[in-house]
Amino acid sequence: MGGEDWQEWIDTLINADAIASNARSIAFSYIGPESTHAIYHQGTLGRAKVDLHQASHAVNLKLAPFGGSAYAAVCKALVTKASVFIPTFAPYVISLYRAMKELGVHETPIEQMIRLYQDKLYPEAIVDGERLIRVDDFELSEQVKARVSEIMPNLTADNFMQLGDYLGFKQEFMQLNGFELAGVDYEQEFTLEELAKLTP
Repeated sequence: MGGEDWQEWIDTLINADAIASNARSIAFSYIGPESTHAIYHQGTLGRAKVDLHQASHAVNLKLAPFGGSAYAAVCKALVTKASVFIPTFAPYVISLYRAMKELGVHETPIEQMIRLYQDKLYPEAIVDGERLIRVDDFELSEQVKARVSEIMPNLTADNFMQLGDYLGFKQEFMQLNGFELAGVDYEQEFTLEELAKLTP
C-alpha cells in the first residue's frame, strides 16, 4: 500500500540500465469523500497512502535524469477483491454507482484508465497542488456527492437493491472473479487435460 516497493522497482530498473528516456511511472491511490475518511485516512491505510504520495516525489527525482517523471493518480472508488471487505464500502459504492449512472458520469475501470492516459497524463500531466493526478474528479463533484448523500443514509436491508446500484456492484464483483461474463458457457463440460493445453 505504501511507496517502498515502488521505489525499489525503480531503483532495480535504473541499476539494470532498463529505464527508457522520458519514462513515466504511475502509482494508484484513493482519497474519497469525507464519509470514507475514517477508513481511508486514519490508521494503517491512511499512513500507507501518505507514504505512497511522498514516494511519488522521490521516484520523480530518480526518473528526472532520464527525462522521466512519476505521479500518484487518485482514482474513483472501484469494486475490487479487497475493497468489498472494507467496512462501509459496499453501501457507499452502490450509492455512488447509482448517482454516477443517473448523472451520466459513471466509468468502468477501463474507461477511467483511458481518461487518465488521454486527458490527464499525456501529453502533459495535469496535477493538483500536491502533484496528484486526480481521476476521482467525477466522484467528488458536488453533484455526485450531493446525490450520494441523499441515497446512502436511506439504505436499509429492505431497500438497498432498489435505492442503490446493487446489481451493478454485484455484476462487477462477479466479473472480477470470472463469472457472469457474456459469451461464456458456464455449463460446458471440460477436463483438466483440456485446460492444461490452453495458452494465454
